[in-house]
Amino acid sequence: MNAPNQQPSAGIRYNARAVAEPVVALESALITHGFAPPQNLYVAREMEQAVRMAGAKPATIAVIQGQVKVGVTADELTYLASAKHVRKCSTRDLGIVIGLGLDGSTTVAATMFLAAKHGIQVLATGGIGGVHRGHPFDVSADLTELSRTPVTVVSAGAKALLDLALTFERLETLGVPVIGYGTDEIPAFFSRRSGLRADVRVDSPQDVVRIVRARRARKLPGGELVCVPLPPEAELPFDIAEAAIAEAQRRADAQGIHGADATPFMLQQIAELTEGASVRANIALLLNNARVAAEIARALASSP
Repeated sequence: MNAPNQQPSAGIRYNARAVAEPVVALESALITHGFAPPQNLYVAREMEQAVRMAGAKPATIAVIQGQVKVGVTADELTYLASAKHVRKCSTRDLGIVIGLGLDGSTTVAATMFLAAKHGIQVLATGGIGGVHRGHPFDVSADLTELSRTPVTVVSAGAKALLDLALTFERLETLGVPVIGYGTDEIPAFFSRRSGLRADVRVDSPQDVVRIVRARRARKLPGGELVCVPLPPEAELPFDIAEAAIAEAQRRADAQGIHGADATPFMLQQIAELTEGASVRANIALLLNNARVAAEIARALASSP
């Protein structure tokens, strides 16, 4: 598919003034590496719509032909969903794709970085990256970015295929508060419970805002991770999820698949092993997180 027209369009182009209005940043890596076509475009559109329905503006972030897009147009969203050669970008990759005029989809880390530069305070995603099972030195840059960039990230915890205990231990070391939204326990992505306790439980967007405002006023570094359990009806039981993850990990290890390639490979394997139940859970939690993030963005925009 050809690149979309680069002329000015109705697409959102935010700047620092966006801090005064409710805006939710959305990553684009889930479009290019999280779901296969045409489901990827459907999920991207539905996430944007969930943000709008909850009273905020969506800003899907990506790099197209070297140009940073903070709020892609409908044409650009379609292009990303169909493009064959899109680099999955963490913060280290941004200079590469921008400098060489390439296409890039942003992970949580890169989305946080670009959102903060454009005055956007809230990001919605499915699950953050973290410490990989059996590979404790394979650690996502999402954790580092959370420790230094003042953006509130709304997720269903970390991706379940990771070592959750080590991931949240690393966040503690980095000084990132983990907030349970309507729960005392950190969700395990596909499942509502992980056995790991959040640092604090909150039950409203206003509670999240109080924490964020206190941290910003005291110039504490980094952002916050707000962990939202997926809707009960979409939950994949923990034991079923764990069995599928263990087998997917075995297959990845057997094929020598690690690093950036591990997550998309394992998600595809887990979907196969659970006969699509993991995909349904993933979509449900993404839309739920988008809604909650919009409610938090609204509360932030209306607070002094």
